Amino acid sequence: MIDKERSDRETLYAPLSGVIKNLENVPDPTFAQKMMGDGLAIEPTAGKVVSPVNGEIVQLFPTKHAVGLRSESGVEVLIHIGLETVALDGEGFEAHVKQGDRVKIGDSLITFDLDFIKEKAESSISPTVITNGDVLDVFEKTEEEKAIAGETAFLQAKVKGEEETVEQTVEKNEAKPSNKKESEYRDEAKEIVEAVGGVDNIAAATHCVTRLRFALSDEDKVDEEKLKNMDLVKGQFSANGQYQVVIGQGTVDNVYKAMVRETGIEEASKEDVKAAGGNKQNALQRGVKVLADIFIPILPAIVTAGLLLGINNILVNPIFTDESIIEMFPSWSGLADMINIIANTAFTFLPALIGWSAVKRFGGNPLLGIVLGLIMVHPDLTPAGDFAQGEGETWNLFGIQVNQLSYQGQVLPVLVAAWVLARIQVWLEKRVMDSLQLLIVPPVALLVTGFLAFIIIGPVTYTVGTWITDGVVWVFEVAPIIGGLLYGFLYAPLVITGMHHTFLAVDLQLIGSTGTTFLWPILALSNIAQGAAVFAIMLAAKDEKVKGLAGTSGVSAMLGITEPAMFGVNLQYKYPFYAAISGTAIAGAFITFQDVLASSVGIGGLPAPLSIQSGLWSFLIGIVIVLIIPFVITYIIARRKFR
Repeated sequence: MIDKERSDRETLYAPLSGVIKNLENVPDPTFAQKMMGDGLAIEPTAGKVVSPVNGEIVQLFPTKHAVGLRSESGVEVLIHIGLETVALDGEGFEAHVKQGDRVKIGDSLITFDLDFIKEKAESSISPTVITNGDVLDVFEKTEEEKAIAGETAFLQAKVKGEEETVEQTVEKNEAKPSNKKESEYRDEAKEIVEAVGGVDNIAAATHCVTRLRFALSDEDKVDEEKLKNMDLVKGQFSANGQYQVVIGQGTVDNVYKAMVRETGIEEASKEDVKAAGGNKQNALQRGVKVLADIFIPILPAIVTAGLLLGINNILVNPIFTDESIIEMFPSWSGLADMINIIANTAFTFLPALIGWSAVKRFGGNPLLGIVLGLIMVHPDLTPAGDFAQGEGETWNLFGIQVNQLSYQGQVLPVLVAAWVLARIQVWLEKRVMDSLQLLIVPPVALLVTGFLAFIIIGPVTYTVGTWITDGVVWVFEVAPIIGGLLYGFLYAPLVITGMHHTFLAVDLQLIGSTGTTFLWPILALSNIAQGAAVFAIMLAAKDEKVKGLAGTSGVSAMLGITEPAMFGVNLQYKYPFYAAISGTAIAGAFITFQDVLASSVGIGGLPAPLSIQSGLWSFLIGIVIVLIIPFVITYIIARRKFR
């Protein structure tokens, strides 16, 4: 707990209002792996950034998405608003200070359009890091879960050497290499260019507030060891078609200028690099990214529904005895019914959620997407199960018989219909005068898409979705052990490529068609396996930094978020990753053979048993397998490696 009364320490107050998160949970390796320094992040609830300290603005990036401060005691702070917001080129941001300004705690620094950031950026989560942690004697973080800008004690620090004056501390900081002019970085710039494969391998290059960003022709030519051995480089990784080299606040600008001057590389905009990197993605990669952009925003609703359905499963199914809880205690039945209604809503109206997110992704009005999804599950339509038994009705549309079929729980029909709706809307908006758009564009777009959805899109995509479901089910029925083994072995590598998002759509399609999924339980075991392997590294490692990163990322993995563990530790050492996927493969084969089924997708870690509908005890054995095998293999190898 931060003690604000301690006069020998400086308290940094929250720069934003919102939910406080650990850096390890930030979906960006630069911050998750603490390449820039330690700190905390905030998921903002308001679009205002205030000063966390009394001090000076030492850097305000031109795109206004990040600001650097130095406190009166010499603590250097970087506040980064959202992730990948540099690509917005300042749109949605307004700065109220400039470099060199003196500020006090609570002074307004930047305001931003939070809804715009949520829509256009990778994430609105905003890290705040101490970039000169090497000169601190004390560093503490708040235990609060929520922050109020300018009021919540956020971090606490103390610069080494109490006998130094503020002026001496500032002079020492300014004397550090990070403040050299660009002319003094010519050698480092040349080395970085050489390490990423030379000038000929660079299609485009730019920088943001913390890192150099390259679009490379061939990333296999990168000499990662050379980059790791450079004192100037704090880390490197590849993401979204870009190879990113983390340099640091302030320094990166000078290194980039030196690189342009010394190597002849032309300056490029963020969009140039993004476009050049995107050109390297094939059609499959682009398709997977589209699915990720659609399904990630609706995950909170789906996961919450999954957890609540899990609670309902415990109440209505005989798990620990021959009778269920509501059979033993009938007075609990009302509670179970209410939980079931609350939980089932997200799955009942899944097309509405997908419609909102998909139309938004395709450039249309997301509210029309919600209406489109609700149209496809209207109560007057006949559920697919009843229709298959001949109970459905049809419309007579000028002699054409159109099935009054409800697409409840279906994924493909609403995805395709959402794309058509967005295309029609965009096409009309370009051709209808502004004064008439409200009267013409939404009604026409929705009416035309609705007809197409029931006449063509729905029947065709429903058939394709049924083929996909039947195909996946057939593979796992014919060879369940092999199916579970392969999916368990391949799931974590799919996470690296981002292709795992494809299987979320398959999971939802399976649940919509059959009521259960046999794929998601393997995903949950994969998360636990990565956590077990990283905990083994934590116990075997001697370096305190490695221990700390492994411990925190291990907890995160056990709760279903594996990226910090995988990218921060397991892939770095490789053998923990191999141990984890081996354990998952064995456990996946076992639980598939035992016909373990989940009624929903939930949190893919230790809370996963809540979502298991059948085969709970077999799933618990699977958990034991992925806890023991990855941990033991990793620990044995790590003990030798860390000697």
